[in-house]
Amino acid sequence: MSERLPAHLEISSMIRLAETNGGFAMVLAKGERDAGTILIVSMFRGEDTRLYERMPQLDGTRPFVLTKSQDIEKPKEFDEYISRRRSQDPDIWVLEVDIDNPERFIALLPK
Repeated sequence: MSERLPAHLEISSMIRLAETNGGFAMVLAKGERDAGTILIVSMFRGEDTRLYERMPQLDGTRPFVLTKSQDIEKPKEFDEYISRRRSQDPDIWVLEVDIDNPERFIALLPK
């Protein structure tokens, strides 16, 4: 049996974690219920948007890693990137989290 939590349970726990830390989280796209990849779009008060994805490490951990930041000069590029990812992999979950200190929130997530 896999040690990995089903994606829908992981998403639910992230939403609760954001809310208990004074933030707000919303599912933008539902993926495969049990094994879908999770992308986290983080921001604070709608600004400084960043994308985090799980990246497997050599030591077996799977931390969320910053993979893209929104360019203020080209705001649509960020949304287009997520749309491309979703078209390549329809099993992807996209969770948007608006919270003070998004980096601290990401650090709270299990690896």
